[in-house]
Amino acid sequence: MFFMHVINATDRLPTRGHAAKRLSILEAGARVFCREGYTGANIDMIAAEAGVSRQTVYNHYGDKDRLFAAVVTEITQRCNARSFEVLATFPDQPADLEDELIAFAMRLTQKCVCDEDGKYLRKLIQSEGERHPHLFAGWRTEGPGKVWSALAARFARLAYAGHLELDDPDVAARQFIALVNAELHIPALFGEKLENDQLREVTTRAVKTFLRAYRRNGKEGQETTRVSRALPA
Repeated sequence: MFFMHVINATDRLPTRGHAAKRLSILEAGARVFCREGYTGANIDMIAAEAGVSRQTVYNHYGDKDRLFAAVVTEITQRCNARSFEVLATFPDQPADLEDELIAFAMRLTQKCVCDEDGKYLRKLIQSEGERHPHLFAGWRTEGPGKVWSALAARFARLAYAGHLELDDPDVAARQFIALVNAELHIPALFGEKLENDQLREVTTRAVKTFLRAYRRNGKEGQETTRVSRALPA
C-alpha cells in the first residue's frame, strides 16, 4: 500500500522549480544509495525521501542507473569545488611552514574529507566501486586526479622557494593526502565524527611526518651541497 501511494502521488512539498527538484532528488538519492546500497535502493524510496512523485524522478533522470551516475557526478563536482576553495588557501609563502601546513590540512579535513559530501562519496566508492568501475574511473580522473595535480604544483613551488626537497611533487602530493587521511579511515567506516581537537592531533601528526621526509634542512646548506657535488673530484 505504501509503494502504491508513492507511485500515484504528486509532489508533496510546496511548489519548487526545476533546479530545486533536481537537487532534492540528487540529495535524496545520495542518502538512499548510501543507506541501502545500489541494489537495495529503488526509485520509490528516493521519490519518497525527496518529497516528489516517482514520475518526477523519471522525468529528471530516466532510470536508477542514470540517477546513480548523476549522484556520483554531482557529489564529485561539489567535493572538487570545496577542495579548490581550500587549495586557494595553501601557504605558498609561509612564515612558519609547519603551522601553516597544519592549518591547511585542518581546512582540508573539515571541508573536504569529513563533510557530508565526503562521507557520501567514500561510502559509495567502498560499497559500489567494484560494481561500477567505469563510473568511478571517471571519479578518479575528475576528483582526486585534479586535486592531486593542483596540490603537486603548490608543493613544487615550495620546493623551488627552498622549503622542501622533492624528487617528485606528484608523489609528495599523494603522500600528503594519504597521511592526512590515514587516521580518519577507521572512524569514517564506523560513522564516527572526530572533534576539532582530535582532528588537529591527527593533522599535526600527518604534517610532522610529511615534513620529516621532505623538509629542506636549511637553504644555505643545501646550496653548499649542490656546489660541492658540482666540483670535480
